[in-house]
Amino acid sequence: MEINSFVSSGSGVIIVHEALEKNIYGYKLKKYNPKLEFFPFLIPVLCKNENADIIHTVPDYACFIPKKKSKLIITFHNYVLDNFMQQYSSFYQKIHYKIDLKLFIKKSLEKADVVTAVSKFTANIVKKDLKYKGDIKVIYNGIDTELFKPLKKKNSDGQIIRVLFSGNLTKRKGAHWLVDIAKRLEDNIIIYYTAGLRTRNRLPNTEKLKSIGKIKYCDMPKLYQSMDILLVPTIREGCPLSVLEAMSCGLPIIASNCSSIPELVEDDVCGYLCKVGDVDNFANKINLLSENFSKRNRLSKSARLKILSDYKIEDMILKYSNLFFSI
Repeated sequence: MEINSFVSSGSGVIIVHEALEKNIYGYKLKKYNPKLEFFPFLIPVLCKNENADIIHTVPDYACFIPKKKSKLIITFHNYVLDNFMQQYSSFYQKIHYKIDLKLFIKKSLEKADVVTAVSKFTANIVKKDLKYKGDIKVIYNGIDTELFKPLKKKNSDGQIIRVLFSGNLTKRKGAHWLVDIAKRLEDNIIIYYTAGLRTRNRLPNTEKLKSIGKIKYCDMPKLYQSMDILLVPTIREGCPLSVLEAMSCGLPIIASNCSSIPELVEDDVCGYLCKVGDVDNFANKINLLSENFSKRNRLSKSARLKILSDYKIEDMILKYSNLFFSI
């Protein structure tokens, strides 16, 4: 069986599809430049289907890929086209989403033989916003728990507490709240933030807010292992790899209580959930954990166990493999 996967190389989604290519025989990843999204009709020209048995791709531009005799499976890794997300989108994004992208996705849904999503929330918001009546199978993202694993940390009074923000510096990720959160932190706490894949934005460097630039994916395990807490003041997530990877490395998570996050992070078990945009609450929870090593240690162990129980990469591979060979 041959499976062709069409995914933009500028997206974090590529990590999941690369794992499928590595572990499922016959799965071939066909990356395309993200600039092609401005001319989606060129995607099938530059990424030939070659009569694959199955096409596995994201819904955005699946409607442009000729099926021929192939079965089409589309996976929603996130969904941001609903009215709520308009306030967190740029002017260009608002126009793009309303005029063409929503139409493309509806056409892809009509064309698809199977639809999957990476979380229950994502499946439900797709059904609600697009009034989709078909079945959407939920397959959560999985993590390589041997690669992303914890390092034992020692209790040291007065130590610097390192908080990580990992992702694009956009409103959707809650990056615009980082400065205000940092201002409310105790003196021994520093937020380190990455540059992300698709943004060139920067925040003002202060004693409590430090840029660490772009990090290669192969270096992410060491980065998580060097941190104490993952901060996720996000607005909308499908099934964020950063959260799962950090949990697998034993980091407590302080995140927004929204979208798919509660499916991954149980409040006061793997971390803390805060109201979206509540910078005081985010800061208070970080300060609380910074002062309590035993609490951090308990949350750390629970986070790791959650990944081992529900989000191992082997489970994700098996579910996709079973799906591919069942249609």
